[in-house]
Amino acid sequence: MREEIIELERKYVAPTYVRPPFVLDHGEHSTLYDTDGKAYLDMVAGIAVNALGYSDPEVVRTIQTQALKLIHVSNLYHTAPNARLARLLCETSFADKVFFCNSGAEANEGALKFARKWARVKHGEGKTAVLAFTGAFHGRLFGSLAMTPREKYQAPFRPLMPGVRFARFNDLADAEEQAGDDLCAIFAEPIQGEGGIHPATPEFLAGLRDIADRHNALLVFDEVQCGMGRTGYLWAHQFYGVEPDILTAAKPLAGGFPMGAVLMTDEVASTIEPGDHASTFAAGPLVSSVAEVVVGRISDPTFLAAVRKKGEFLGNLLVKLREHNPHVLEVRGRGLMWGLELDVEAKQVVEKGYEQGLLVISAGPNVLRLVPPLVVTEEELARAVRIIEGILSE
Repeated sequence: MREEIIELERKYVAPTYVRPPFVLDHGEHSTLYDTDGKAYLDMVAGIAVNALGYSDPEVVRTIQTQALKLIHVSNLYHTAPNARLARLLCETSFADKVFFCNSGAEANEGALKFARKWARVKHGEGKTAVLAFTGAFHGRLFGSLAMTPREKYQAPFRPLMPGVRFARFNDLADAEEQAGDDLCAIFAEPIQGEGGIHPATPEFLAGLRDIADRHNALLVFDEVQCGMGRTGYLWAHQFYGVEPDILTAAKPLAGGFPMGAVLMTDEVASTIEPGDHASTFAAGPLVSSVAEVVVGRISDPTFLAAVRKKGEFLGNLLVKLREHNPHVLEVRGRGLMWGLELDVEAKQVVEKGYEQGLLVISAGPNVLRLVPPLVVTEEELARAVRIIEGILSE
C-alpha cells in the first residue's frame, strides 16, 4: 500500500513538497502511525496545528455531532457556532471584532487590506507602506509573500505587492529609521517561527508599539504559529504586556481543520464595510464548532499553566543537551516552541529521526524545531530529547 500511495502522489500531485518515504495512517494523543504500523513520536503537530493531539475524544464527538446537523452554508447566513466562536475569541483577547478565513496566509492578507483601509479612511491617501522584519514568515500569497524576505520564496513570483520595507528583527533603531508617516502598519511575530525560533525582546515589542503610535500606524502581531497557547500564554504577546491593533491567528485554531482569523479593535473594524472582504468557506458551522472546543480548552488557565511547566521542562533538557553536545550552538524558545541551532544541517537530524520513530522539523537550514502537541507528556518530551541526543552524538 505504501508504494502505491507514494506513486499516486508522484503521478497526480503538484510537486511542491518533498515528503519522507512512509504514509501516515492514524494517530493517538502525541503518536502517529504509518501504514506499516510503525509508531512516530510527534514533535511537529502538523506544523504547530494539532494542539490537542490526535483522536481527542471531545473533538471527535463535536465533529460527529455537528456533521449530522450542518457542515457548510457560506457566510451569506447566520450560524450559531460562528457567532459563539467570535465572542469567545474577543472575550479571551484584546479584540472587539473578528474576521474569519481559512489559513494563516489569508489572515495576513486580510490584515493588510484592513490596515490599508483604516489608513485611507482615517488619514487619507498615500499612507500605504508596511514595515516588516528580517527572518519573518507571513505566508506565500502575494501580500504575505512580499512581507517574507526570503529570496528563494520571492524570486520566482515577482513582481510582488509594493510598499514593504524591512528592518532588522529586534533592532529598534533600524525599525525607527525605516518607519515614516507613510506607514500604515508594522507586522511582527512575537516569536519568529519559520525564521528560526527567534523570540522578540520585551524592549523591541514595546518600542514597536511606540513607533506605530507616533506614526499613526497599526501594530499587527502575526501569531499564526506562536499563538493559541503555544508559548504557555493564550496569545504570545501577553507575555510581553504589549497589545496590538490587529492579530492574525490560524494553525491550531480549529484542531486541524483549516481556519484563520483576523482579530481587531473597534477602531479598525469601524472602517470596514460590507463587501470589503469575504470568504466562502470561512468559519462554517463544522469548523467553528471544533474551534470552540479548541479555544475553550486551551484558554483554560490550568491548561496554560501545564504548557508553561512542560515548556520549562523541555527548555531545561535542551539547555543540558547544548552543554554536552558540541553540535548544539544555541537553544531558543518559550513554552512548547523551541529551536536548536546546530553546526550541521537540521535535515540530517530530521531524516535520522524518521528511522528512530521521531518526527521533528527544521526552521531554516541549521535550526531544528520542536513544536509538539500541547498535550504532550514530560516523559514523551524526555524521550524525544534522548533520541535527538543520540542522533547528534552519532
